[in-house]
Amino acid sequence: MGATTIGALIGGAIDSMSGDDSAADGALYGAITANVLKVVLPVVATWAIGWGVLKGIEILGDSVSERIKA
Repeated sequence: MGATTIGALIGGAIDSMSGDDSAADGALYGAITANVLKVVLPVVATWAIGWGVLKGIEILGDSVSERIKA
């Protein structure tokens, strides 16, 4: 099952708990949320890893320059 289908099932189940209306709009919101997360999460993870690498290079560069001065 794809992420969109699972998102729709979970959204529909959560929305049907309230009992106010059908689970169709919850399924729609769940499917949209799943598709957005499929794009956003990899972008955020890539940014975080890149930031960590750059921060590590900065710390390493500072350490090397301090040892050269001393």
